[in-house]
Amino acid sequence: MQIYLPIAEVSVNAFLLLGVGGMVGILSGMFGVGGGFILTPLLFFMGIPPGVAVASAANQIAGSSFSALLAHLAKRTVDIKMGIVLLAGGLLGSFLGVMLFALLKSMGQYELVVSLLYVVLLGTIGILMLIESVRALRRARDPNAGLISRKRHTWAHGLPLKMRFRASQLYVSAIPPFVIGILVGILAAIMGVGGGFIMVPAMIYLIGMPTKVVVGTSLFQFLFVTGFTTIMHAIENKSVDVVLAVILLLGGVIGAQIGVRLATRLKAEQLRILLAMVVIGVCLKLASDLVLRPAELYSIELSGS
Repeated sequence: MQIYLPIAEVSVNAFLLLGVGGMVGILSGMFGVGGGFILTPLLFFMGIPPGVAVASAANQIAGSSFSALLAHLAKRTVDIKMGIVLLAGGLLGSFLGVMLFALLKSMGQYELVVSLLYVVLLGTIGILMLIESVRALRRARDPNAGLISRKRHTWAHGLPLKMRFRASQLYVSAIPPFVIGILVGILAAIMGVGGGFIMVPAMIYLIGMPTKVVVGTSLFQFLFVTGFTTIMHAIENKSVDVVLAVILLLGGVIGAQIGVRLATRLKAEQLRILLAMVVIGVCLKLASDLVLRPAELYSIELSGS
């Protein structure tokens, strides 16, 4: 069933959009990631203009994050105090990112910059995720293989402005989570991503936050930052397509509930390998488009002359 998107000014299959939103929602519920790093490139491939795809994807991330957050709140795996510190940085980063988005768009360089950022980011994430997943599978088969103890105390614990986070059982400086929040907010505004693929490992390995708490806490931050980003894009850039956002949101909310349940039943290592392969595939597709599109335009100009 084809549906017309008024802001994007294209027609797309509504069921395909619903399925894409559901898939990203499942990722959000399972891994505590917003899923925008997959959603936004997929929207590119479907012919959605990059500016509209980024702004509308932020709305979907907010919806799927809310759905998954409810499930984590019920399990009491959310550190609200840590989430507020992350949120403070995230709102500042989101504001700066929306301003940068408008600047790049006015210069006519937004599409190129975002495509290059996605190629670099997805390539790095996919490779690191694949390596870590293979190591995790080896550790599952042999407990002594590649065994690395995670230190609870890192350099971040020596910084000033320390706060006690009881849910995470931490007494650590608020500076690192605040800075991480800023970075995630900027990414949410410019690239339409939740930033969980950066936040989750950073909170675990830099600050020593327990894995069982970090997923729910990251979702708490995503909810408000991506919601704020959507509002800012709608006001400043007029780039939020409500029809697109609602369809993606519906799929995302349903998918997030499925993802939370799957996370407790399936082997995360095998799923991360599959996710890594998908990320690398999307990266290669974006890279090939960057190379082939200018070549096609050049050949068209030559044939026209």
